[in-house]
Amino acid sequence: MEFLNQIKSILSYSIYKSSNINITIGLVTALIVAFVLTNLILKLIRLVVTRNLPAEDKNKFISIFQFIQYLVYIFVIMFTLNATGVNISVFLTASAALFIGLGFALQQLFQDLISGVLIIIDQSLHVGDVIEINGKVCKVEKISLRSTKAVTRNQRVMVIPNHMFLTEVLFNWTQNSAIVREDLTIGVAYGSDTKLVKEILLKVATRHDYILNTPSPKVEFSDFGDSALIFVLYIFVADAFSAPSIKSELRFDIDDEFRKHKISIPFPQRDVHIFNPKD
Repeated sequence: MEFLNQIKSILSYSIYKSSNINITIGLVTALIVAFVLTNLILKLIRLVVTRNLPAEDKNKFISIFQFIQYLVYIFVIMFTLNATGVNISVFLTASAALFIGLGFALQQLFQDLISGVLIIIDQSLHVGDVIEINGKVCKVEKISLRSTKAVTRNQRVMVIPNHMFLTEVLFNWTQNSAIVREDLTIGVAYGSDTKLVKEILLKVATRHDYILNTPSPKVEFSDFGDSALIFVLYIFVADAFSAPSIKSELRFDIDDEFRKHKISIPFPQRDVHIFNPKD
């Protein structure tokens, strides 16, 4: 009992004392213990969250985790001080206006950071993915915690705030596979040999270097149009970003083959009848 009283006396020894603050050895000890326990818990959480992440994404998450760690330490200090009898209302009153102002100023930044963390943890977006957002098709070049850098097909750099991936509709063309399907719509004149048209389209597609043979190209007789028989050629490519140039080359080849086989591509025509009531 005497030993416990001695320990209690040591812990209650004041290092600094004023009207509102009384810093004792027990308070300092409590802060040290709280810091050690908090540090161990945060390390365990970081280990669990980042264990399945790639090394590059793990480093990004660690940087934001350090920022969160500082905030947690502040709350631990405030809680420990309050639990040991220190009046912290003076600190809270003085810093309340500052915290409110910072909160409003950094609201957008926090949204971007949280979105960046979710992207990294969820692994819903990777460098090299071809995405479509707000009608723009681009390739992801870099993913950071605040924003994502992507390059469009005309080599313009887009810096996308990460919160847009949570608020806007995002199409990830290469999420499931790097192989994507593209299609070309071709109209030929009525009376054309439809089997020959199908044969030409498949031949042009299969001999192209950048079109995959597996899955193989397909031709669909889509519709009887107003001025043409409508065919759709489906192709599979491994590089979705270069699909427009591949489709352009196909159109040149299809036009050449149609000319050789005298298959015409019609243009819309309308018959205009003029009615004169006097006749």
